[in-house]
Amino acid sequence: MSHTGEPRPMSAVPGATLNGSAEIPGDKSVSHRSLIFGAMAVGETKVTGLLEGADVLDTAKAMRALGAEVIRHGQGEWSIHGVGVGGFSEPADVIDCGNSGTGVRLLMGTVATHGFATTFTGDASLRSRPMGRVTDPLALFGAVAHGRSGGRLPLTLVGAANPAPVRYKVPVPSAQVKSAVLLAGLNAPGDTIVEEIEATRDHTERMLRGFGAQVETDGLVITLKGQPELKPQVIAVPRDPSSAAFPVCAALICEGSDVLVPGIGLNPTRAGLYTTLREMGADLTFENAREEGGEPVADLRARFGPLKGIEVPPERAASMIDEYPILSVVAALAEGVTVMHGVKELRVKESDRIDAMARGLEACGVRVEETEDSFTVHGMGGKVPGGATVGTRLDHRIAMSFFCLGMATQKPVRIDDATVVETSFPNFLPLMEKLGASFRRHND
Repeated sequence: MSHTGEPRPMSAVPGATLNGSAEIPGDKSVSHRSLIFGAMAVGETKVTGLLEGADVLDTAKAMRALGAEVIRHGQGEWSIHGVGVGGFSEPADVIDCGNSGTGVRLLMGTVATHGFATTFTGDASLRSRPMGRVTDPLALFGAVAHGRSGGRLPLTLVGAANPAPVRYKVPVPSAQVKSAVLLAGLNAPGDTIVEEIEATRDHTERMLRGFGAQVETDGLVITLKGQPELKPQVIAVPRDPSSAAFPVCAALICEGSDVLVPGIGLNPTRAGLYTTLREMGADLTFENAREEGGEPVADLRARFGPLKGIEVPPERAASMIDEYPILSVVAALAEGVTVMHGVKELRVKESDRIDAMARGLEACGVRVEETEDSFTVHGMGGKVPGGATVGTRLDHRIAMSFFCLGMATQKPVRIDDATVVETSFPNFLPLMEKLGASFRRHND
């Protein structure tokens, strides 16, 4: 069932050839952080290119509930009048984060060092996800969490009135946990120190520096000096590389396709997919490399061509954790076997993404194998039967991955609910149709 209303089943029609330019929406990670840091600055932050998917809009509502003035001026154009570090006020109602694990975990960090209570909830998918990995380190600051069994939502977080800075080693590679601790550290005196076991996406550190915070990175150790005065910024949000992955990968597997994706963010902590695709033999070229809003960007061209299976090393997982579902689709259409190592984090995303992709690919005739921390796909050299109905499990990336698969299978692939893509990529279907894809609606 959809989290946005009645489910809307749809099928991707096989035989697509994709051509043209794909205008990808703004980066979801940067969009969330633009709103949160803007709300913690003193003065007016202006943002262009903000992703207006449901996840980010829920974060905008949360910032208003905490006392910031957040105004939409036009498509992707927003302003945030911040209240300063430590200036948030207790919300009058429950904060609903919808489907967004990023949103809720960043927000928990934001309020953990404010001396009031905040209650969080979300849709059925988010309410099933573990929050202990965030509430445990926030407890070191003095915050107290009261949630359902397993630390699940709905959950009330009572912030620390007199927080102490912490030093925390993140036990799993997680930009969400790292960012939650750094956000909490903003309103604590002294130095908050986060140690990673491997590098994860660094949007939080980059943006904090842009807003004027003192953040030092020494290898895998990040040190934040607490209680800064954040200065308002003008932010141009780069286009989301995780969303770009879908038209890019669809072009690689649909015969005759040639797609340009302009202005894609190529932060090195996010670019693992493109390294992997090139190792598989993908025809990818980067043009017009430049920097926008403190992030490296380029125009990316993807063309159809032969692909081969490879082994994806575990150390690459953090830089492409959201892209494994669509990578497994590419792997299904490649020649040979693709083995993805170090992917256990996929099991605690919006769904258990390893299980969701495995069951869907099997239903479409693809042989797969899985362990707790690996996923193996036996490629069929462009000849995937299809003809199945797959469950999205309220997960936008599962839905979009199987839409892309259905463009290249022998029989249509039916997705049980198309509405879930609206959480991160609200114009996915019309964008793909403009490139040449076809979709069929179902009434049942």
